[in-house]
Amino acid sequence: MTLVTTTDALAAVCRRLAAAPYVTIDTEFIRETTYWPQLCLAQIADAEEAVAVDALAPGIDLSPLLDLLARKDTLKVFHAGRQDIEIFLHLSGKAPTPVFDTQIAAMVCGFGESVSYETLVTRLANARLDKHSRFTDWRRRPLTDRQLCYALDDVVHLRTVYEKLSKRLDDTDRTAWVAEEMAAITDPATYVTEPHEAWERLKVRSTDPRFLVVLREVAAWREREAQTRDLARSRVLRDETLIAVSAHPPRDRAELGRIRGISKGLAEGSSGSSLLEAVQRALALPDAGLPKREKMRRVPSGIGPMVALLKVLLKMKCEEHDVAQQLVASSEEVEDIAAGQTDGLRCLHGWRQEVFGEDAMRLVSGGVALAARKGKGVELVPLQRPLEVLRAKAVGG
Repeated sequence: MTLVTTTDALAAVCRRLAAAPYVTIDTEFIRETTYWPQLCLAQIADAEEAVAVDALAPGIDLSPLLDLLARKDTLKVFHAGRQDIEIFLHLSGKAPTPVFDTQIAAMVCGFGESVSYETLVTRLANARLDKHSRFTDWRRRPLTDRQLCYALDDVVHLRTVYEKLSKRLDDTDRTAWVAEEMAAITDPATYVTEPHEAWERLKVRSTDPRFLVVLREVAAWREREAQTRDLARSRVLRDETLIAVSAHPPRDRAELGRIRGISKGLAEGSSGSSLLEAVQRALALPDAGLPKREKMRRVPSGIGPMVALLKVLLKMKCEEHDVAQQLVASSEEVEDIAAGQTDGLRCLHGWRQEVFGEDAMRLVSGGVALAARKGKGVELVPLQRPLEVLRAKAVGG
């Protein structure tokens, strides 16, 4: 096994790997206390070799690796690669491209919802993973041989997984389906949290506009603090404390310090001052500028039966095409179709339209019906056929 600890060695490895049509990549990182993931180890392989790059080695410059990930003529293969891609995007300002995600490809190939890497290795590479090192603190040095073997297994077996999934996609003419999904995970906007949008991730029941505007401003304050200081959000201020500040907006440092979860140091320091300024900005906004949050989503009255029919259709079509339902359409999209709200729905475009969207629209418009066939499941029946035929289909005739 190879552990790369110097820039020169990394550059030499990356020159060799640059000649490969694809490389497999994985990372080991820590994020418990920081806002940005801290890269500890990067594993990379082609068909001939596999190496682990010690990102914490003194003096190492990761530029050769980042340059390799930016090469347009080298495919980068990940499994469930969003966090890995986010790491490299943060380090270089660019997302690796082009990429291939084996978890998404496996969902397209009928392996079920969010299939694990371990499952794919077992089923496609006929191997088993040693999981004893999965709780390693990857910041600690030196790394043991067992830890390095564990880390490298994630890119060694990924070669076989990729090649077999790629062949299945070619054989079923679904390569373009996966390519369509890759556009989203390589879009830098996927990984950006704008401070003024941070409040929307918080789970609150209140729809009071004044509470929400304070929440928006203090959540934006926390997001900026976390990003600037590279601290986990909870290390700046916990969610429940953020909500308490929004529910009982403090007017001065004394009131701020009385809120549970606000330390004396925060209340009396510069962070407390900027937090109070965020609260005051929110309180000063006129009513016309206050944000609104819709109440909990509810299925419109009367469309429940159509939603149920669409879900049956979705299951039927996904089984027919051997593709994961989660990848084709969400429950919210199904409800929107039933309610006639179809603008911008992902399942009505591209390959999803072919698999499900077209027939879903035919079903809600009355062009087709679902009929049960005895011992043969469910099928779609065009409604322009004679009623006798439809009745016969429905009873298995």
